[in-house]
Amino acid sequence: MTTKTDRRVFLRSSLTLGAGLLVLRDSRLAFGSQANDRLNIAAIGVAGMGAGNVGNLASQNLVALCDVHESRAAKTYEKHPQAKVYADFRLMLDELDKQIDAVVVSTPDHTHAVAAVAAMKRGKHVYCEKPLARTVFEARTMRETAAQQGVVTQTGNQGSASEGLRRAVELAWAGTVGPVRQAHLWFDGGDGPRQRPADEPPVPPDLNWDLWLGPAPYRPYHPAYCPAVWRGWRAFGSGGMGDMGCHTANMLFRSLRLDRLWHPDPNQPKPDRVVIRIHGQASEVDVEGYPRWMVVDFEFPARDELPPVKVTVYTGGRHPSEEVMRGDEMTKWGALLDGPRGAIFTDCPWNTRYALLPKAEFEGFQGPDKTLPRGPGHHGEWIEACKGRGETFSSFAIGGPLTEFIQLANVAATVREPFDYDTLSGQILNHETANSLLHREYREGWTL
Repeated sequence: MTTKTDRRVFLRSSLTLGAGLLVLRDSRLAFGSQANDRLNIAAIGVAGMGAGNVGNLASQNLVALCDVHESRAAKTYEKHPQAKVYADFRLMLDELDKQIDAVVVSTPDHTHAVAAVAAMKRGKHVYCEKPLARTVFEARTMRETAAQQGVVTQTGNQGSASEGLRRAVELAWAGTVGPVRQAHLWFDGGDGPRQRPADEPPVPPDLNWDLWLGPAPYRPYHPAYCPAVWRGWRAFGSGGMGDMGCHTANMLFRSLRLDRLWHPDPNQPKPDRVVIRIHGQASEVDVEGYPRWMVVDFEFPARDELPPVKVTVYTGGRHPSEEVMRGDEMTKWGALLDGPRGAIFTDCPWNTRYALLPKAEFEGFQGPDKTLPRGPGHHGEWIEACKGRGETFSSFAIGGPLTEFIQLANVAATVREPFDYDTLSGQILNHETANSLLHREYREGWTL
C-alpha cells in the first residue's frame, strides 16, 4: 500500500464485526487489484520479542520503528534502514498517521494497552504480544475498541497457529472425551517477593526512562526493572501467569468455549449477568511481586450446550492429582480436559502438541474431520486478514477474554477470598478490594 489514500476509511468500510471474529463482506471491495500490495507497518518495541515480530513481518513495508532504548533496538534499526525511528509512539502515530496501515506492539505488559488502543482509535490494525494487557480493564478496553473500530487484530500467542492446538480443539468440540466438567492448568516455576532497590544508579544515556515507565507510577530507574526483568514486578508485568498464561491456557480456554461467556448468543435474550465464581490461594501476598505459588479455582457456568466446568490453575510446582494423567507421568507444564471418556492433554507450554489419555485406549484413533482453518502461520494470518483475505484465529475477541481469565487468577491470588466476576459488566460484584485491582490510575499524560 503506497498511495496517499486514507487507508483507515478504505479498509474499515469493507469490514464488519460478527460472531466475535472479523468477517469480510467482500474481500474484493477491500483491495481489488491491489491485493498483492504490502502493508505499511509500524512497530512499537523492537528489541527482544519485538525484534522477532519485526523479522516475521519483514516481507511488508516497515515504515516506522519505535523503541525507548536505543542500544537494544540498534540491530533492528540497522536491518531496516528505510524505517523512520521514534522513541515516543504517540509522536509516531501523530506524524505518520496517513502512512500507517497496521501496528505491532511488543512492549512490556504495562504499556500494551495504551499503545494498542491509541493505534486502534486511529483505525490501525494491531498485533499485540501476550498478555494483551496488565489489567482486566485494559484487556476489556482493547477488545471493545477493536470491535468499535472494525480493525483486524491478533494476540501474540503464536501456538494458536499450530496444528497441535487446532486439532486438540477440534477433538474437544467433537465430544471425543465427553462433556468436560473439570479441567486443570499448571505452570512450571513461580515468582516470589520483590524488594525495591535502595540505590539510584544513573539512567543509561540511551534509555528514555520516563517513556519506558509510560502510565506506571513513577519510580527511579534501576537495572532490576529493565531490560527483560520487568515481568516479576507488579508495577510493570503480570508474573508467570501473564508471561505464559495466554500460551498454556489457550487450548483449554478454546476447547471449553469459555469465550462465549463474554459473547452471549445475540439470537437469545441478553442475560443481566454472567457470573464466574473465583477463589485463590497463594504462598504470600507481596506488594511488589507475585507469589511463589498459587492455586486458583474458577467455576464457570454453562455455555449453551456445554455443562458448567471447574477450572483449577496451579503455579510454582503445584499440580493436580496424578490420577488425572491416567497412567502417564505428571509433567512440569500441562493443560488437561478431564472428561468421562478420557482426557485431552498437552504438556507443551505453547500447546503445539497434544495427547489423548489413556494413550492405550486411543491408539489408532482418527477422530473427526478437520473443521478449523489451517493458515500461513500466526503472523502471516494477520497480514492476510489485514489485506482482506480470511480471519485471524486469535483476535482480541478471544484474546481479550483469555487475558481477563489470566489476570483474574492474579487478582484471586492477591485477595485469597472468593468473589464473583460478571463478564458482561467487567465488575467484581461482592469484593471491593478485588474490584479495585481490576485497573489502576495512570500517570498524568497517559490514557486509554
